Amino acid sequence: MVDHNKVYNFSAGPCVLPKEVLRRVQAEIFDWHGSGLSVMEMSHRNAYFAEIMATTKKDLRTFMEIPDNFEI
Repeated sequence: MVDHNKVYNFSAGPCVLPKEVLRRVQAEIFDWHGSGLSVMEMSHRNAYFAEIMATTKKDLRTFMEIPDNFEI
């Protein structure tokens, strides 16, 4: 369904995100998976953040077909 009141960005760079994604971000911005912390408040040494980084690297490697012998 097209939202005729939504502004669409066709420029290079940031894109329009589906409402479902924005709702999930909204819900998780204050409390990442029950941690009581926002991702933006976490230490980079926090176990939750380490999990986020590991998942991100794994997904990036998969999506971009980055071989295991390359460091991310």
